[in-house]
Amino acid sequence: MNATKVGLLSALVLVNIAFVIGWVWAARHYRLRERPTLGDIAIGVVTDFLDTLGIGSFAPTTALFKFRGAPADELIPGTLNVGHNSSAFLETVLFVTAVTVEPVLLASMVASAAAGAWLGAGLVSRLPRRTIQLFMGVALLVAAFFFILKNLGALEVAGGTAFALAGWRFALAVSVSFVLGALMCIGIGNYAPLMIMLALLGMHPLAAFPIMMASDGILQPVASLGFFRSGRFAHGPSLGLIIGGVLGVLIAFYIVKHLPLTAMRWLVIVVVSYAAVSMLRSARAASPTAPAVAVP
Repeated sequence: MNATKVGLLSALVLVNIAFVIGWVWAARHYRLRERPTLGDIAIGVVTDFLDTLGIGSFAPTTALFKFRGAPADELIPGTLNVGHNSSAFLETVLFVTAVTVEPVLLASMVASAAAGAWLGAGLVSRLPRRTIQLFMGVALLVAAFFFILKNLGALEVAGGTAFALAGWRFALAVSVSFVLGALMCIGIGNYAPLMIMLALLGMHPLAAFPIMMASDGILQPVASLGFFRSGRFAHGPSLGLIIGGVLGVLIAFYIVKHLPLTAMRWLVIVVVSYAAVSMLRSARAASPTAPAVAVP
């Protein structure tokens, strides 16, 4: 294992130690006592199972939360980042060593994504409920759009053979990584746009995997620290996602090898589209000046 991967995995461990400390602090500071339900754990199993297979977890989780009416809409972005951190950690460890990407590019894109996540979490934590509902409704529509393109074969960008970038291509990739890191805080997954961008820049399609996994593995605990500070996450559902997510990743990685992913994506498209419409209708009905529900 080269020095970059050792450094990356070391950083992964350190930010996750900070993640645990931050969560304990938040639980004590905000007196969080909510326990996960079986439903929370089941959502974690299903959505992180889908994530490991390449479908994604943020959009399906948001849809299922909206379908059952909990947690509150303004707590969903924080809950996504906190609750899916265990799967991001596992996926980084399992996948990042499988493909070799130029070390400086990998490290720069991961650091940029983490910086974007820190900024994004701070902004999202201060947004009113209606604004978050609007952002997440649009995010769900974007996710459904990418799923449709994938099923229709429109995302099959040929790409190139490179595993490194230089010059303006390097700068563009790092800059876009920052933006995608920030957008993760409102529920927009980074896999599809990252894969398309790198392919258009001439990189091998496989190069997106270690960059995406490593970025998520670092940026989610970093973003979570911002949500811990504000208390804008749901404690019980986050715990449920953590517990179920570990099981979902292990089932997908070690047991399930082949599934009808196209059919599964069409099902996800229906669920996510319903949630998007529901979220936007909630935003339309809410007062523009209505504050978010206070964290207990």
